[in-house]
Amino acid sequence: MLGLKWRRLGAIPLPPKKTVAEHVETQAAFLAEKLEPALAAAKAGRGQVYFVDAAHFVRGAFLCCVWSLVRMMIRGASGRERYNVLGAWNAVTGQLVRVSNTSRVSSDTMVELLGKIAALPAAGPVTLVMDNARYQRCAKVETEAARLRIVLLFLPSYSPNLNLIERLWKFTKKEALRGRHYKDFKEFIAAIDRCLDKTATEYRDKLASLMTLKFQTFENTSFLAA
Repeated sequence: MLGLKWRRLGAIPLPPKKTVAEHVETQAAFLAEKLEPALAAAKAGRGQVYFVDAAHFVRGAFLCCVWSLVRMMIRGASGRERYNVLGAWNAVTGQLVRVSNTSRVSSDTMVELLGKIAALPAAGPVTLVMDNARYQRCAKVETEAARLRIVLLFLPSYSPNLNLIERLWKFTKKEALRGRHYKDFKEFIAAIDRCLDKTATEYRDKLASLMTLKFQTFENTSFLAA
């Protein structure tokens, strides 16, 4: 067994009717030709880049791993109550803009977020990087973005690794939800909001090392045979 190394296994989300090589090539081209130039301009003070995505937090048991001498159980809820947060993370300043509700995320929710972003002071053009969800890539949102002079930059399909805000949702679940039980939905919502409210204060240092502009790519990845 000498000389063996532990390696992390992961799954690459792959668009239908596309090979791994084609997907890798598409992501690489998007990163080099569109995303990196926009980020470079933002870092130089010639614009703003926000990464946009929605998180749907379902009230239930968020399990975790702990060392314990005895078996521990986490009380769970029905899982029918959901708190939706549509957020936009400024790639350079680390500012979070968000809209939340307990119903559903729609094109109206996205238009509300566009209005919040447009109301902020900004030097240069504003670019939103987002996936191809129907409530985002639709005529209503595109028309409102054009009116507000906001550029919409849509990620290649199945590319969560290129959306920076995905890391924030994972961080929120870890800090506020894993291994915790809240007696009612109101407390559940409050815990998530407290965590997100602290992104620029208490959690600033933790997020500084997490929300870097380095993106996972798959050029030198080995694949197991099916």
